[in-house]
Amino acid sequence: MTALTKYQRLEASALWRDAPGARAREVVVGLREATIVLSDPRSEMPLTQWSLPAIVRLNPGQMPAHFAPDMDAGEELELDDAEMIAALNTVHRAIEARMPRPGRLRGQILGATVLAVLAVLVFWLPGQVKSYTAKVLPAISRADLGELALADIARLTGQPCKAVPGRRAAATLAKRLFPQKPPRIEVLRDGLLTPAHLPGNILLLPAQLLETADGPDIIAGHLLIEALRASAGDPVDAVLAHIGLANTLGLLTTGKVPSDALKGFGETFLAPSSDPLMPPMPVLDQQLAAFESAQVSSAAYGAAVGAANASGQALVRQDPFALGAPAAVMSDENWLEFQAICSS
Repeated sequence: MTALTKYQRLEASALWRDAPGARAREVVVGLREATIVLSDPRSEMPLTQWSLPAIVRLNPGQMPAHFAPDMDAGEELELDDAEMIAALNTVHRAIEARMPRPGRLRGQILGATVLAVLAVLVFWLPGQVKSYTAKVLPAISRADLGELALADIARLTGQPCKAVPGRRAAATLAKRLFPQKPPRIEVLRDGLLTPAHLPGNILLLPAQLLETADGPDIIAGHLLIEALRASAGDPVDAVLAHIGLANTLGLLTTGKVPSDALKGFGETFLAPSSDPLMPPMPVLDQQLAAFESAQVSSAAYGAAVGAANASGQALVRQDPFALGAPAAVMSDENWLEFQAICSS
């Protein structure tokens, strides 16, 4: 090391006290590689040896300089040789810099551990909690989330249409299309541009789509396709993403969330988006299978959406009931009542 080479074998006179209050004794201070040696100037016999890294200056910035072998030692060395004082300061720093520092390593390990834990908490844990919650969430909690989500959406769309004959017709249609598990069909006046779905087996229809449709087969097609999209993912995922980790943990432990947990969900839900949580349009084979299972012709729906749906024309060509019409989706009376669901 440059500092050690420069000051190698440097010596200077000083006064040394071997105990507090002891009479000062003249000594020769000799600088060695990692120590200083205090010797008798007459006999040149070593009296004591101090470790350089442990030496402390007792009066920084003052002269003559006072040093001790450590903070708790009773010994004291008084130096007024500027070169020796500079050498002690320089060599002490140089040796200290190259000494191993277990504390620093522990700090680095602790810092790395903290960062790893934070990474788990920030990036891995939220996804795992949400995924687990979605798997174990009971139907009643899903229904509650659906209600809260619908209530927030209604701030922007207005309350779902509630004309009694229309709601009866909607329930009849739900049983006709989904006899095993009829969904709840809600019609929204404004803001909703396309059919959508919410947790709790809720299917949403825009009022304009219902009022302008040429027949019930078209609306039946929209409901069947939207139900397929709902089954392709989990409708609760978008809701859990909105309420955040803390509320998701609360939902997991108590089955409930605060009444304002879904505040602002409506804006996100109604905004045109390429949100990865939204399931894609089902493939043609799935669509055809859904129409066949529900005993609904796919031609009317296919013709209505042909311009916007890549599979629309295929639904017309491959209609599973092209050779024979299935039972009517709704009676004319129910259809008119359903179309008038927003009349009051």
